[in-house]
Amino acid sequence: QVQLVESGGGSVQAGGSLRLSCAASGYTYAIDYMDYMGWFRQAPGKEREGVGKIGSDGSTAYADSVKGRFTISRDNAKNTLYLQLNSLKPEDTAMYYCAADYRSNRRLHPSDFIYWGQGTQVTVSS
Repeated sequence: QVQLVESGGGSVQAGGSLRLSCAASGYTYAIDYMDYMGWFRQAPGKEREGVGKIGSDGSTAYADSVKGRFTISRDNAKNTLYLQLNSLKPEDTAMYYCAADYRSNRRLHPSDFIYWGQGTQVTVSS
């Protein structure tokens, strides 16, 4: 079993930046076994949506709404996934979730990921 714990959320003004972290635990080098890891977000009254994903080979994919502003990375040695959020907009306000899956060929869709964290809140004011 893999546990994921997000951190780094907070309140910022539009145009600001944040760096989210997702620490994996459960066994040593847990994320080595995860073929895909991803970030998702959910705003009040809306469905959970994909933000970005990263494969074990370092390949990445992003939602159109965050391309060029957000960067996902993973440090397997530290068992940690990151999301750098730049040029934040009020519409980026949401609970951000980390997710992981050991299977290959995962879409950037919540139903394609097995393991989930509890989320960290990001609030962007105008």
